[in-house]
Amino acid sequence: MPSEGNIKSPPCGWPGSGQPPDAALGFALPPDCRISVIIPALNEESSIGRVIAEIPPWVTEVIVADNGSTDSTAQVARAAGARVAIAREKGYGSACLAGIAMAEHSTIFVFLDGDYSDYPAQMGRLIKPIADGSQDMVLGSRVIGQRQFGAMLPQQRLGGALATFLIRLIWRHRFTDLGPFRAIDRRALTHLAMDDKNFGWTIQMQIRAIRAGMRVWEVPVDYRKRIGKSKISGTLWGVLRAGYKIILTIFREAARPSPSEYRPDAKARSLSE
Repeated sequence: MPSEGNIKSPPCGWPGSGQPPDAALGFALPPDCRISVIIPALNEESSIGRVIAEIPPWVTEVIVADNGSTDSTAQVARAAGARVAIAREKGYGSACLAGIAMAEHSTIFVFLDGDYSDYPAQMGRLIKPIADGSQDMVLGSRVIGQRQFGAMLPQQRLGGALATFLIRLIWRHRFTDLGPFRAIDRRALTHLAMDDKNFGWTIQMQIRAIRAGMRVWEVPVDYRKRIGKSKISGTLWGVLRAGYKIILTIFREAARPSPSEYRPDAKARSLSE
């Protein structure tokens, strides 16, 4: 990743040409802001185009991180205007890392799934606290948001509740969800040195952020039934593998030495309404 001092960025504006503040956003983004949306995807040809179509116009770029799709996910994503990063190694975290590597000049990263379960139009809720300097990472919580009936399966709710309970027990920090829809400042993400290649990615990010003393906030986001069958919660084997990896990640992170404290070098700045 390039150093922050070398970044010279045009104003935000998906797909990159600069846009005035979107009315739905409610505030003007700083002129040096570049927002990259990263969407890890595996065989999501029926949904990825709809996800990209709902990305707000003030986003700088959309990167679909293809994790070995055997369908037309990459072609559909390109046709919809996204860049496509190819993850050479299988795994959710591997796809996220491939997307990050492609977004060389971003100042804020947003992650969301490619199955149309998240609401990209609610992205401003995650962006504003980071853009104004008050937060380092913002998580979209499905638990405190509105959920379509059946969108979150019982095994998802149970697994999330157990994982967040363990985090609260070990680190005394209360999360309500491990949802994929999240935003983080580039400097903060670099400091985390993320290295999980699969199902532990989201919880590793949350644990490392609180251990580094980052300012982390949750905001409510809505959640709907995904298009297609989930690769994780849709099968018993997927649930068992993901659950095992999440619990393993918690205890691995607990055994790691305390990380250095994160000290952002930029003061909070107000955004014009």
